[in-house]
Amino acid sequence: MTRYSTAARAADTNTLGSSLLGSSMLGLAALTLGIAATTPAHAAGSMSGAEKLRRLDIMLMVTGLRCRTTSDNFTAEYGRFTTNQLSDLNAANAELKNEMARRYGAAGAQRALDRLSTTMANGYGQGHPWLGCSELKSVARNLATVRGRATLEEAADQLLSDYGSMTTRLAWARR
Repeated sequence: MTRYSTAARAADTNTLGSSLLGSSMLGLAALTLGIAATTPAHAAGSMSGAEKLRRLDIMLMVTGLRCRTTSDNFTAEYGRFTTNQLSDLNAANAELKNEMARRYGAAGAQRALDRLSTTMANGYGQGHPWLGCSELKSVARNLATVRGRATLEEAADQLLSDYGSMTTRLAWARR
């Protein structure tokens, strides 16, 4: 499994490190990393791994639909993401359904899961809170290539936040 840390991506100096602005942004990113390491993501902090992956999938699906009429249409990238990560996404969905069954009983589990999925989708109906279509296209393309559920859950922690740190923004936009 190949895991890329946010700091490693932010420190990539292909283009950023070669200018004063780039050096300043890298310094800001390093400072932000220290702050982000002690601050849990607002939206994803207390969720199970299964819920994080479900939310990540729904976020990409809904924002992909919003972006499909733009020059940054990423439906193909989202399709590759779902194809390549299908086993982890399906396992997470089954786990989430089991969590709902424990909470609401067998009869109420599907209804609760449907309600949760609808709420998730409605939350991204107006777009991602801090990523545009171009950045989301890069995210979907890169998430299609990662291996391992832990990496997907880490990405979900960062991407599902209502606010993106500069480090997170730089890391996912450059991947």
